[in-house]
Amino acid sequence: MKSASLQYANALADVALAQGAAEPTSKQLNDFGTTYTQSAELRTFLASPAVTPEDKHAVIEKLVKRLGASKILRNFLFLIADHHRTHLVPEIIETFQEVLRQRQGIAEAEISSAVELSAAQKKEFAATLARLTGKKIETKYSLDPALLGGAVVRIGDTIYDGSLRNRLNELRTRLAAE
Repeated sequence: MKSASLQYANALADVALAQGAAEPTSKQLNDFGTTYTQSAELRTFLASPAVTPEDKHAVIEKLVKRLGASKILRNFLFLIADHHRTHLVPEIIETFQEVLRQRQGIAEAEISSAVELSAAQKKEFAATLARLTGKKIETKYSLDPALLGGAVVRIGDTIYDGSLRNRLNELRTRLAAE
């Protein structure tokens, strides 16, 4: 089903970017997603084949007004309800965020370090990664005392391991090979 989510996410990204509303649409979609995941009643209602499309549209319309969402989102939600794809809402939201970041040239970097990084170190990390990837970098930091020292950076499927643990393992391998 990932391909269905990707198709819907791409379609929404096309419209949102064309109308210069990528950020508001992203926020509104997240707000709807929160409401959707918190309400089992809403999920059941939207997924039910016994409920008419008109009734689904009426509920979506009320939710969109309450959330202060745009016509872009309203029409998108109508579309996925009409095509019986509301069960994909969480997956579509995640895929939409990925598609937007990719189209806007933004990469998400997950940085694990052995100790808390200072603001200057975080800024330097982001600048170095931006030069390395040629993209704007959004960073997420976490602590991992098992690293002993240094840091591990993950950008998509690429991992840059500059940890002391990794260097010790490499040294151990080289010594064992000799």
